[in-house]
Amino acid sequence: MPLAVGNDAPAFTVKDTDGNTVSLSDFKGKTVVLYFYPKDDTPGCTKQACSFRDATEEYTNKDVVVLGVSADDEASHQAFTKKYNLNFPLLADTDQTLIKSYDVDGGGYAKRVTYVIDGEGKIIHVDASVNTSTHANDVLAALGL
Repeated sequence: MPLAVGNDAPAFTVKDTDGNTVSLSDFKGKTVVLYFYPKDDTPGCTKQACSFRDATEEYTNKDVVVLGVSADDEASHQAFTKKYNLNFPLLADTDQTLIKSYDVDGGGYAKRVTYVIDGEGKIIHVDASVNTSTHANDVLAALGL
């Protein structure tokens, strides 16, 4: 079961696509969309990532940060990002600490679950029934943005 709305979002520190260290606390005061997906460059994951890529302007205009998370390493994230011109960070959770702390462990990969975290670190929305083609717009609609 995914974590519930109202829970504190588990803190994390991991590497992103470019090897930068990223922590949830870096985004204090901002809304964060933290979406978990199974694997880079697979059909559903590609549709989902591209939906966020294509909606970047709407997210940026609303001061919302998008972070994708899978168990893939930085090299895989770099290739995926380059191939599809992704314009947001992917987090490399190779030891699956983040996947486990957000209760999305699918047995070696991340289940497809999205959390929206407010600027104070509280989970304000959970989506465990993702439509990969329309996901970015579905999240905006759920938040009333």
